[in-house]
Amino acid sequence: MEHMNDPAWLAALAVLMALTGLVSGTLAGLLGVGGGIVIVPVLFNIFPFLGIPEAVQMKLAVGTSLATIIPTSIQSSRKHFAKGAVDVPLLKSLIPSIAIGVILGTVLALWLKGPALSAVFATIALLVALNMGFTGVDHKVADKLPGGAARQGIGTFIGAISAMMGIGGGTVGVPILSMFGTPIRSAVATASVFGLIISIPATIGFIWGGWNETLTPPFSLGYVNLIGFALIVPTSLLSTPWGVHLAHTIPPLALKRAFAIFLALTAIRMFYGLFF
Repeated sequence: MEHMNDPAWLAALAVLMALTGLVSGTLAGLLGVGGGIVIVPVLFNIFPFLGIPEAVQMKLAVGTSLATIIPTSIQSSRKHFAKGAVDVPLLKSLIPSIAIGVILGTVLALWLKGPALSAVFATIALLVALNMGFTGVDHKVADKLPGGAARQGIGTFIGAISAMMGIGGGTVGVPILSMFGTPIRSAVATASVFGLIISIPATIGFIWGGWNETLTPPFSLGYVNLIGFALIVPTSLLSTPWGVHLAHTIPPLALKRAFAIFLALTAIRMFYGLFF
């Protein structure tokens, strides 16, 4: 643990966190994927290299990712509201159940050991990778989201899974809303607000849950590393326009599938670490 107080180690951490933000922002602009689905696997691969104890690697990755989603969700949701793209009645109907899901997911994530949390992330990441890699067109199972208990169950699922994975509402919310007939632009806009509902309470939970943790790196509040937060947010905002520009110069489908391969390989590596 002494090595984490070395100035050279802290400098390496800072450089790698800044690079994480650059990668996250570029892919967000290029592929329209939420930052968390990029940040968590990148940090998962970086932390062993830095010698951060395995017991806290996944929780630190998830907590730090959730914190970075707060400012980006504020910016994104403001823009979507300004354009009138958010389905406000749908959003209001889902807020309570998403909030309940976030509480349940955060408590469960803090209760689970690191390997079990890795298994949750790996499972969902593999499903997302398969969806990104093999579906070229949107498909739907119904014309609209069901009401009543079914709708609340869907909201709870979105909140719980997103909190446990350290992601905003887009990665899980957009495909689900699209499958139930919500137009893609409205689905993206509405899910951007999910990010706020998810990230704020979940970040508070990960700070509280890791408050007495002794294995986290310096400059951490619980399972949120402040160096990561301070560097990932600005570098991701800086590089998002680069990704948007690349989206108009490089075939996005090929890159989408390349990212799907990256996600799938990360998931497989997580599963391999669990069983071998």
